[in-house]
Amino acid sequence: MSGVVFFASEDRERTVGFYADRLDATVWLEQPDCTILQYDNMLFGFCERETADTDGTLTFVVDDRAGVDALHERLADRARGDPVENERYDIYQFFADDPEGRTVEVQTFLHETDPV
Repeated sequence: MSGVVFFASEDRERTVGFYADRLDATVWLEQPDCTILQYDNMLFGFCERETADTDGTLTFVVDDRAGVDALHERLADRARGDPVENERYDIYQFFADDPEGRTVEVQTFLHETDPV
């Protein structure tokens, strides 16, 4: 079973472009006023609306520290700071903002996890 998380967007084209160009998400499905993107096993969509949903965090999990660092370089103009090791969760991460102000997190687990 799978699911999709949807967000209202005031500028769907620019927002979808950000996730496709900067985070390598791909278009999974186009609908009349919504675009559903896929990043690995995550499906998330943006629907054109009068106001944007900006609550919550979209977290992108990569394989290793090098992956976090590479995406930090790509998102440097939107990053809130450099990647850091978060001892509480045993992850390496940084936060950024998408074009509409949503929180984007990029992280890798520093411990073994079960496959998804």
